[in-house]
Amino acid sequence: MFVGREKELAELRDALKVHRLVTLTGVAGVGKSRLARELVDLGQVADAADACWADLWQLQDDGLLAALVADACGLSDHTPRMPVDVICGWIGDRELLLVLDSCEHVLPACRRMVRVLLDRCPRLRIVATSRELLQLDEEFVTVVQPLPFATDAAELFLRRATESHHSPEPGDLNRVTELCAYLDGLPLALELAAGALRHSSIEDLLRRPRHELSRSEDDVRPIAPRRHDVLRTALGWSHELCTPAERLLWARLSVVHGHFDETVAIALCSGEPLSPLDVADALAGLVDKSVVTRRQGRCLLLDTVREYGRLWLAELGELESMATSHASYFLTQAQQADATWTSAEQTGWYRTIKEAHPDLCAAMDHLLAHDVDAALELATLTGFYWTCCGHAHTAQLYLSQTLKACDTQGPVRQRAVWALGLTHLLQGNHATGTHLARQCLENARLTGDPTALLHAAYLQAMSDLLQGNPQPSLDLLDHALQNASAHSSNASPAASSPAVSSPPSPQAVMMCRMLRLFALTGLGELEQSLDSATALRAECVAMGEHWIRSYADYQMCVVALREQDSDLALEYARSMLHAKQQIGDTFGIALGLDMLAASFSANGDGHSAALASGAGQRLWDAVGHPQRGAPDVAPLREAGEDIARGLVGASTYDSYRSEAAHADPGEMLAWAAGDASAP
Repeated sequence: MFVGREKELAELRDALKVHRLVTLTGVAGVGKSRLARELVDLGQVADAADACWADLWQLQDDGLLAALVADACGLSDHTPRMPVDVICGWIGDRELLLVLDSCEHVLPACRRMVRVLLDRCPRLRIVATSRELLQLDEEFVTVVQPLPFATDAAELFLRRATESHHSPEPGDLNRVTELCAYLDGLPLALELAAGALRHSSIEDLLRRPRHELSRSEDDVRPIAPRRHDVLRTALGWSHELCTPAERLLWARLSVVHGHFDETVAIALCSGEPLSPLDVADALAGLVDKSVVTRRQGRCLLLDTVREYGRLWLAELGELESMATSHASYFLTQAQQADATWTSAEQTGWYRTIKEAHPDLCAAMDHLLAHDVDAALELATLTGFYWTCCGHAHTAQLYLSQTLKACDTQGPVRQRAVWALGLTHLLQGNHATGTHLARQCLENARLTGDPTALLHAAYLQAMSDLLQGNPQPSLDLLDHALQNASAHSSNASPAASSPAVSSPPSPQAVMMCRMLRLFALTGLGELEQSLDSATALRAECVAMGEHWIRSYADYQMCVVALREQDSDLALEYARSMLHAKQQIGDTFGIALGLDMLAASFSANGDGHSAALASGAGQRLWDAVGHPQRGAPDVAPLREAGEDIARGLVGASTYDSYRSEAAHADPGEMLAWAAGDASAP
């Protein structure tokens, strides 16, 4: 909730006209983040057409800072470049406002990154919120002050109390200003106090002593010690007014690093003495008291509130056990996602993995320190998802770390090497990707594991295809698929190795069948490719699977274009786009828009071809590659662009394309899918 601050907003806008780095500093709970958010929501910041927001409070490892900022900018990088180079390349000389929220968590790394961004992006403006200064020469500092007691502070308190259905008693209204003064006008303290009115009157709150914790509070920055005492007082009031179950839940929830829902809270925090029903009731109570923020079914502990809960979790002696439970829960989530990937649950798992990103990183860090075998498994299971969803650098980081830390041999390690190789290939690092593919092939042949051979064949075949060699790709895939089929039909209980007795993974089989389509099309075997794609697509539709289906659509579109069936090509291109949007695959959406552009051109619609190409270019910029795909697709793109230019004229084509590249991406995708008219 935002109240007042009109003068501060105006001053902040004015400062950004002159200074490229403005740091909002002040005590915890004073409203730094909320002021920055209001600035972004209102828009019209200097000349910046766009604004990007990065929540740095999620970070446990400053090595992931640039990757997090890249994600906040909407980048889905598929290059081997360092993330900060990707960010600089994408921003270039465009006008952009970047908000870095809660810099104090990773201050040295943040300082280094901001230095690079300011040096290399001349029209970038940055707003940083931090309890500590970045101490850069360009930094203009604004100290965010508490709200005036009798006006804005009182209004915020009353509005928050009314929203929570705990308005003060009529006789208490004259003491609202006194309470606001007692709490120094700190917005977070006022909101917590408003939530406490359910169980206390204002008079009761004013009688309570200032709250103190016995534990060391080295994490609290010494900007305004008395105001930290005030915030601790409000947190202490809320804590004292909680039921025992609510206090325990607050402490246990402090291990969660991102958003969560009731299901996650129950799974993580149930356990003596809290039953699942106790957790559900306690969560509702914490929301009611403004301890937990809930919007659209998703919950969050604000950073300061989480820190307070973490102190109590340590007091209870549960910090280590809860961190272990947290890591175990997210490992189980990853295992379930992998087990049901080729099913109707696929789209839900993509969303879950994406939303749980900060918690998966925290789980990985904990397991790396305490259980490297489990860390390797988690990195392996999430690596493929992360690479597809734009977190390729994070996937590569954790796969490399866990493979180095864990020397255990077996199927999990083989699959981890495969996932790392896939990450390198999709980033364009063909030499390393191919080296890892050959390593996978050697290991698979040694163990005789049909699933390992399928994975290895997939990786090596992809390397061959990206280098324009479809025949060896097809030969290798056919061999692996025939081996898997024979193994499924004639599995031997007396096999010499447990790996050999394991049935081949249906997921790996389908992935190899999908990649086989690319090889067939590359060899000009269009009829066989279309028949195989049609059969594979039908299986995917029956299962509710989207990722593999989308690439079947892609190949069917390529075949239709080569056979000059533009209407069918449009149908398949739109089907591919729909599937890719379901799983948030930016790379795949960009590829789908290129195919849509080529299909429009073949259909004689140069205007729509230019719009689709422009929308695709914006996403290719986010991916970090020029337009990619199998090498044989490039001529289709080029021919489509030539046709479209001939249909509408070169200058008109360029104008339409530029218009689409700068339009709202969501609106352009709705148009591309046929759900809306062109913006």
